[in-house]
Amino acid sequence: MTAKMNRQWRLAARPSGLIQESDFEWREEPIPTPGDNEILVRNIYLSLDPTNRGWLRETKSYVPPVAIGEVMRGGTIGVVEQSHHPDFQAGDIVLGFLGWQDYAITNGAALTKLPVDPALPLTAYLGLFGIIGPTAYFGLLDIGQPKAGETLVVSAAAGAVGSLVGQIGKIKGCRVVGIAGSDEKCRWITEELGFDAAINYKTEPVLERLKTHCPNGIDVYFENVGGKILDAVLSLINIKGRIALCGLIAQYNATEPVPGPYNFRTILTQRVRIEGFIVLDYRERFMKAYEALGRWLVEGKIQYRVDVIDGLENAPRGINKLFDGTNKGKLIVKVSEEPSV
Repeated sequence: MTAKMNRQWRLAARPSGLIQESDFEWREEPIPTPGDNEILVRNIYLSLDPTNRGWLRETKSYVPPVAIGEVMRGGTIGVVEQSHHPDFQAGDIVLGFLGWQDYAITNGAALTKLPVDPALPLTAYLGLFGIIGPTAYFGLLDIGQPKAGETLVVSAAAGAVGSLVGQIGKIKGCRVVGIAGSDEKCRWITEELGFDAAINYKTEPVLERLKTHCPNGIDVYFENVGGKILDAVLSLINIKGRIALCGLIAQYNATEPVPGPYNFRTILTQRVRIEGFIVLDYRERFMKAYEALGRWLVEGKIQYRVDVIDGLENAPRGINKLFDGTNKGKLIVKVSEEPSV
């Protein structure tokens, strides 16, 4: 063992607005001991995702909310330290939802053993080959159904999912316009990722720039944000347009009721199809996405980046990088050191 205590973040209060460190309680407890058919996992990396904010609300969702006093839920990559389970042995690298803590006991349910590939960093399994890859792949291709020559608009385009969506759109022959929150991000998605155009929503009039960059209207919109940006897109959406509703990050921290889109009527007049989705609905097909994404990665057609925060103690502050736009790629916390090969 490299630590004598198990450090944890437990939920102490339901956040109002942005997440505060005071919404969590920092605890240090003895490292638990696995029983029969159980394993002890030391977490190495912790995934921080916009959906974490939804798990903190006491409202109906696709999973139950995190209860007050519980260890905060989160996706993790870890190493098996002790095993009393026939399917796992010490040293196995595993992917699961073991939460904001150093160590966790599990019976192995919903735990995936990861291959160790010297050419592939472990963070890739929370990046391209984690949840974000299938989210971009199935959200765009199954719901957006882009066709060569069509115009695709992506909000939060420099984020973990949006950056992949735009690149897949280019692979499929679309004109791709991304909306991001800084000039640096706009340069990254156009100069390195190949987007045709980018709009800085913080400094530019989004609707006017969309009119300029989408002269033939918008056929497909990958929605990560909501709010005013959705309204701007709806004003330019083409007949039979498709909107893949992945997230509404602009309203996750709202403290007052959020109005619906003012251009809602356009959905009727343009016969637009909007479909929300949760990527876990596609879990049985994840391998199809990983195969395609892996092929495009090898061929140099797609790239991704990760933003790693050092230290479990920084998770509550770090997660707000998702909401203030300062993250650069998939946001991950480094909890402990990777095992030596």
